[in-house]
Parts: sequence; C-alpha cells; structure tokens
Amino acid sequence: MSAYMIFIRESAIRDPAEMERYRTKNRGKPPQPMPTPLVVYGRIEALEGSAPDGIVMLKFESVDDARTWYHSAEYQDVIRHRKNAADYRVMIVEGI
Repeated sequence: MSAYMIFIRESAIRDPAEMERYRTKNRGKPPQPMPTPLVVYGRIEALEGSAPDGIVMLKFESVDDARTWYHSAEYQDVIRHRKNAADYRVMIVEGI
C-alpha cells in the first residue's frame, strides 16, 4: 500500500544559507528507496484555516519504504540543515 510523506513548513525560512545547504546536499546521492515527488512548494489556496508557508509531498511504495528513506544515514546527514532553516511538521500518511 502506498504511503505519502508530507513536509509542512510552518513559517518563512529564517536561515536561507542553511536551507540552501539542505537543498544542495539533498541533490547529491539520494537516499533509497527513491520517492516520487508529487508536490514541491506549489501555490497554496487555503480553504479552511491558514495556509502554511510551504508543502512537499513524496510518494513511496509503502510506509516501511518511507520510514527507511527518512531514517537513512544519507537523509539524517542533511536533515539538520532543514531544521536550522525553518520550522516543519513531517508525517507519513498511509494511502488507500
């Protein structure tokens, strides 16, 4: 069953240099299993409540694949830059 990892950026980027480090390192050797990007900071129209600053949604083949990717040494090496750059909520949602 597919799974979706959702990154919700709660507010504006506070450290652009750290965000650029995150982006640059994320473009290197990507962690496996490779996700399919579905949403990457597209325009947001809030219908209920306030809109977050940005959203990324990645599709994985399974929840286990999503967890493996998130906890991989490669991703854990770059995650600190994202956390230093902005406030995020990150979750895995099981698909149907």
